[in-house]
Amino acid sequence: MCGAAKLARMIQPDSPRLLAHPPFVRFWMARLTGVLSNQMLMLAVAWQMYDLTSSAWDLGLVGLFQFVPALMMTLPAGHLADRLHRGRIFACCMLAQALVAALLVASTQGDATTRGLILSLSVVLGMARAFQMPAQQALTPVLVPQALLQRAISVSSIGMQMAIVGGPALGGVLYGAGASTVYGTCLLLSLVSVAFTLTVHYSHVPAQRAATLASVFAGVAFVWRRQVLLGAMSLDLFAVLLGGATALLPIYARDILHTGPQGLGLLRAAPAVGALLMTLLLVRFPLQRHAGHKLLGAVAVFGLATLVFGLSDSFLVSLLALAVTGAADSISVVTRLTLMQLDTPDEMRGRVSAVNSIFIGASNQLGEFESGATAALLGPVGSVVLGGVGTVLIAAAWLRLFPALARRDRLS
Repeated sequence: MCGAAKLARMIQPDSPRLLAHPPFVRFWMARLTGVLSNQMLMLAVAWQMYDLTSSAWDLGLVGLFQFVPALMMTLPAGHLADRLHRGRIFACCMLAQALVAALLVASTQGDATTRGLILSLSVVLGMARAFQMPAQQALTPVLVPQALLQRAISVSSIGMQMAIVGGPALGGVLYGAGASTVYGTCLLLSLVSVAFTLTVHYSHVPAQRAATLASVFAGVAFVWRRQVLLGAMSLDLFAVLLGGATALLPIYARDILHTGPQGLGLLRAAPAVGALLMTLLLVRFPLQRHAGHKLLGAVAVFGLATLVFGLSDSFLVSLLALAVTGAADSISVVTRLTLMQLDTPDEMRGRVSAVNSIFIGASNQLGEFESGATAALLGPVGSVVLGGVGTVLIAAAWLRLFPALARRDRLS
C-alpha cells in the first residue's frame, strides 16, 4: 500500500486520498484483473477464428454476435443496477467470463473449437457485458466522495489501460504455448476478479418503486433531454463505429505488416499505451477549461491517426498511429464519463450508464462488424481509411449539431 501511495503522489499530490477508500481500491483491482482477462480472451478468440476461417467477415461476426444480445439486454440491466447490489452484478459477469474461458480450454485441448462455438460463446460474452457495464460505471461514484470523482474516474481508466496494454501483449506471448494456455490464464484472472468484487461493500438502498416499462426506459428519456450528454455519447458512438480497426488487426498483423501473434499483441496493446500515458497526464493535470472543444478536437485527432494507420505498411508507424488513437480516445472517455456522472443523480446512474453502454457496445462490437463487412468489400486498407475520414467529418458535424456540448467549459 505504501508503494501505491508513493506512485499516486507522484501522479497527483492529492491522489493518495483515494487510498483512504478501500472499497474503491478493491474494485479497482477487480476491474484490473477482469479487463486483463477479457483482453487476453478476445485476442486469442480473434486469432483462433482467423486461423480457422481466414475470413474478415467472420472476424466481424464475432463483434456482431456480442453486440446484438448486449443491445437487447442493456436497458433492463441498467434498471437492475439501480435496484440490486452493483458489485454482485459485476461479480456474476466475471463468473460468466470465467465459464467461457473454461469451455474454450476444454474445446481447444479436445481439438473441438469451431466457428460455431466461437460465435456462440461470443453471444454469452455479449450478454455478460450488457450487465457488467452499467454496474461498474454506476458503482464508482458511490465508492468515493464527489470531490474525488473526476480523479477516481481517471485512476480507474489508468487501471483499465494498464490491463489493455498488458492483456494483448501477454496473450500474444502465451499464445505461442497454445491457445489453451491463454484461456486457462483468463479463467484464473476472472476468478480473481470475482474474489475481489465480493469484498466490495457500500451502503446499498434498494429502489422502492415497482419496475415498469417507463422506469426501464427512463435513462433513455433522461439522456435525450440533455444535449450535452446526448452529444458526448453519440459522438463516441459514431467515432469508434467508423474509426475502429480492432477487428482487422489480425489481417494487418499477418498479411500487411507480416508479423505473428506476438506482433498482434503489440498492435492491440498500442492504443492502450497511448491511452495510459494520456490518462496519467489527465490525472496530474485535469481538464479545467474548454472541455467541449477539447473533446471534439480529440475525436478529430483519433480519425486522422486512424487514417495514418490504414495507409501504413510499417510496423513502427502503425504502432505509433494506434498509440495516438488511444491517447485521443482517453480524453474522450474521461470527459464523457465525468460529464455523465456529474450530471446524473445516483438513483438514475444505472439506467443512464446502460444507455452509455449501448453507445459503447454499438461503437465497439457493431464497429467490428462494420470493419469486417467493409473490408470484405473494399479490402482492409480501404475499410480503415474510409473510417478515419468519416470520423474527422463526424467531429466537424457535431460542432454544429450539438452547440451546448461544444460550449461546455468546465467539468463541474
